[in-house]
Amino acid sequence: MLALKQRFIWMFAMVALVAGQAWAGPEDDLKQYVDENTQKLVQKLNEEKGLYEQDPEAFYASMDETLDQFVDFRRIAARVMGRYARQTSPEQRDEFVAKFKRSLFDSYAQALVSAENFEINVLDAEILAQNDDRASVQMEVISASGNRYPVTYSMYRNGEGRWMMENVIVEGVNIGLAFRDRFAQEMEQNRGQVQAVIDGWSDAVEALKLDEELDRS
Repeated sequence: MLALKQRFIWMFAMVALVAGQAWAGPEDDLKQYVDENTQKLVQKLNEEKGLYEQDPEAFYASMDETLDQFVDFRRIAARVMGRYARQTSPEQRDEFVAKFKRSLFDSYAQALVSAENFEINVLDAEILAQNDDRASVQMEVISASGNRYPVTYSMYRNGEGRWMMENVIVEGVNIGLAFRDRFAQEMEQNRGQVQAVIDGWSDAVEALKLDEELDRS
């Protein structure tokens, strides 16, 4: 059970908090805002599970359009590349953003849509005292069997005033950092050939997923 939740939680994290407009306010309002949109997106996910089986490309297009409103894939992808981002051209960065998004869907969508019934509770939201354009949202996933899995979203407010997600932590595991470590490993294995790493990124994500399963076995 735990391995399954670890596999699909990143995909769900991208889905759970999409918002249609910019927002600003204190922590209590942020918590309510997150909770309302989370429940709406859970409902939407349940409604579109059948679409994945009938037409995976349509499911991907629908989710991609929705997620781009909230998840800063470009920011996340740049952090995954880390210091190696300086070695890439604008075209390579665009290519990696596209491959990064697609690899997440291809690797985790099946686990997401086939997951047993679950609930999402928003426990707390904190706008950081040292920077009111950043926030941390504490949540938990509750499985049908009653197991609870803590999740933390790292959020920032962009130049348009919209809260965007930039990372997720599951049971203390920093998912963004895990992907960045994997990118660095791939760069070493490919002797610094960044294009080779980009080309093989889908396989790298599959390998990372397998490593997670082995760690849990």
